[in-house]
Amino acid sequence: MAYHAERIDVNQARRDVQSGAAVLVCAYDEPGKFEQNHLQGAMSLQDFESQADSIRKDQEIIFYCA
Repeated sequence: MAYHAERIDVNQARRDVQSGAAVLVCAYDEPGKFEQNHLQGAMSLQDFESQADSIRKDQEIIFYCA
């Protein structure tokens, strides 16, 4: 199965995260890189992986790396 990731506008991403329609995930797997590069409201990749089962199925997941 192929997956397609599309780029979205930063303003749309911000609105979606603030409204709860999306989850923002900093895609670095090293804690130090997360600390240096995370945006306000972003969860770490480790947190995302541990909480993946509790994320609503209708929420968009936005991954980013700086």
